[in-house]
Amino acid sequence: MRIGFFLREAIRATRRSAAPSFAALATVLVTLLVLGVFIPIVQATNGAANSVRGRVMVDAYLKTDATGADVARVRGEILALPHVSRVVYVSKQQALAQQRKLDPAAYALLGSNPLPDTFQVIPDNPGNVLLVRNELMIPTGGGATRMLDPAIQSVSNRRTDTKKILEVTNLVTITAAALSVLLVIASVLLIANTIRLSLYARRREVEVMKLVGATDWFIRWPFVIEGVVVGAAGALLALAVLGVAKVALLDPLAHNWTLIAAPHTIAFPALVIVLLATGVLVSAVGSGLSLRRFLRV
Repeated sequence: MRIGFFLREAIRATRRSAAPSFAALATVLVTLLVLGVFIPIVQATNGAANSVRGRVMVDAYLKTDATGADVARVRGEILALPHVSRVVYVSKQQALAQQRKLDPAAYALLGSNPLPDTFQVIPDNPGNVLLVRNELMIPTGGGATRMLDPAIQSVSNRRTDTKKILEVTNLVTITAAALSVLLVIASVLLIANTIRLSLYARRREVEVMKLVGATDWFIRWPFVIEGVVVGAAGALLALAVLGVAKVALLDPLAHNWTLIAAPHTIAFPALVIVLLATGVLVSAVGSGLSLRRFLRV
């Protein structure tokens, strides 16, 4: 009975104040459209950055006369290092086959295999790649170094490139996170301000109810429910637009453009839940909080 009364009051108030309610609904619609587009973009950007960071590794090249016993010993020594996640062994035959696929003409006339056996060392965290390199090629002072094992000929020394990759991917991740926080804050403020304008147009109604003895929550509940209705309506409209855009534009392009199909982003049903919950929650909270100043009579 009481919930039904509040719901009827909320719907009646929405009809009476059609223009402010439409403005709040339009604000929710536009804000959630931006969020619905921005969330997959941020996820795709972070996924690409993590993919690049995941390919950061250190190559340890063995001497040409390394034996099977040397290979087994070096593998154990590398795996015992503190920041090593796993090791991939690439024999000289495998390396030659890979290079011949990339450039058949350059390797067609070779009489012998010049490529060494290689250990591709993957760190437990991309940020530890330089620590792993220093553990394989140990500094001894005065700019000199020694190898972890006598069977290791050299270690890839892409220190500058590795630092640049880590710096760029870190910058991308931090920027995406900062933009996400700013967008959420801007969305909350924008929706709350629009709801506040809607409430300002009905401030006399609130003052009269307060003067005749209505409690704060008796006055507040219809506005909160109205915020829920407006937020849900705006979220559903935004989801409808995003759904049409996905089916009409994104899905056909994904079949022809690998770049669009490749990134792993949030599933559309999960995006529906996130946007619907955001629209309802922000609108309801915005209505309840914005009403406080009008309850001080």
